[in-house]
Amino acid sequence: MGGTGAVVRARVTGAGPERRGAVVAALMLAMALAALDSTIVATAVPQIVGDLGGFSLFSWLFSGYLLAVTVTLPVYGRLCDTVGRKPVLVAGAVLFLAGSLLCAGAWNMAALIAFRIVQGLGGGALQGTVQTLAADLYPLEERPRIQARLSTVWAVSAVAGPGLGGVLAAYADWRWIFLVNLPVGALALWLIVRHLHEPPRERPAARPRVDWAGALAVFACGGTLLTALVQGGTAWPWLSAPSLALLGTGVALLGVTVLVERRAAEPIIPGWVWRRRTIAAVNLALGALGVLMVAPTVFLPTYAQAVLGLAPVAAGFVLSVWTLTWPMAAALSQHVYRRIGFRDTALVGIGGACLVLLAFPFLPYPGAAWQPTVLMLVLGGLLGLFQLPLIVGVQSTVGWAERGTATGSVLFCRQIGQTVGAAGFGAVANGVLGARLGGVELESVGRGVSEPVRRAVAEAVHAVYLGAAGAAAVAFVVLLVVAPRRFPVRVE
Repeated sequence: MGGTGAVVRARVTGAGPERRGAVVAALMLAMALAALDSTIVATAVPQIVGDLGGFSLFSWLFSGYLLAVTVTLPVYGRLCDTVGRKPVLVAGAVLFLAGSLLCAGAWNMAALIAFRIVQGLGGGALQGTVQTLAADLYPLEERPRIQARLSTVWAVSAVAGPGLGGVLAAYADWRWIFLVNLPVGALALWLIVRHLHEPPRERPAARPRVDWAGALAVFACGGTLLTALVQGGTAWPWLSAPSLALLGTGVALLGVTVLVERRAAEPIIPGWVWRRRTIAAVNLALGALGVLMVAPTVFLPTYAQAVLGLAPVAAGFVLSVWTLTWPMAAALSQHVYRRIGFRDTALVGIGGACLVLLAFPFLPYPGAAWQPTVLMLVLGGLLGLFQLPLIVGVQSTVGWAERGTATGSVLFCRQIGQTVGAAGFGAVANGVLGARLGGVELESVGRGVSEPVRRAVAEAVHAVYLGAAGAAAVAFVVLLVVAPRRFPVRVE
């Protein structure tokens, strides 16, 4: 299987660097579609609600999309290995663009949420397949180059998305935030169809069978459990009947999924994903990364406004600075892991990140804006040093026929971690605020708050950062204990 990956690169790049360049450009455009999606929509929420109504439902514009992306990642990863990368990427792009067009024509909030789920079904294919193709296109020594480019796409999207969404909502119409996807996606689709050529694969003795029953079980189980986590403590109390019903149903569906996958000839989530120490350790470590990322991305802007008294734009800048150092560190990480290995490089990154997260609660109160900004700059660099070696390392331990499944599994675990982190840290923050203020929720505070609320928000966010440091410590221990010191890299 290791030789197959080399054949893929030979076919893609055989017509010269311009062909591979065109494919890379298509991958970056496709990644930009997925990366811009949430940030560009967020700033247009007031206009959307003002036009369509449904204020009580608007959070599902994000939750519905996130759920669809998360539960489809392992499915698309397996399909990449079964039917090939190109069909999955083309189908995902078409589905995402169809969802975008439907979103632009939505007539009420319920319809918009439904169409956002359609977008998410395509977005899952974009995220997983782009990462898989990035490994197919480049040999091990060159993979940091393409991964750094993809990280840069995410960084630019995080900075530019809110501004672009605000401009379109203010000076055009909120529907344009979905319509702008169409020309970008059409160009990416054209480049993929024209320039991406996968090698003819050896005809198997039997036609590959797609585990549709397993795909449906994964989708139902993941959707139910993630809905319980997203809505628990927000739409209803954790110990209420809806939460208990969803959690109970999710656990039952998990049992069904295990039974279905054990009997499947070609399971969506094969057992080797968890039996191989390297992949299992990286799955758990990136799940912990998803958890800890919630602390800065969700809670730091509130801290910057309520505690530091910054305007929303300045608060966004405090967060966005980590998007500068993350891709830079990712690009430079190859010089580190070539010397000390994938695992030890990741240990350096996550160990340093744990110390930075622990330092946050010790910032002076109320403090100055430059203090958390410096911490975020350092944190971004350390997490870039942590994440990219693990993704490149896992992709390098498998052959072409397993790379999609392995990539989908690590991205799936990271997404699950973010969902768990959002639910858990939301409960922690609201618990601290409730104890200090008698039930005030974190989402209800902003600039110009009273001194008791200001101190309560600071304590709540400090507690969240301590939890994030705990998640970083878990990732460190998992890599140290479970992951092999030297990843079993396949020779290509």
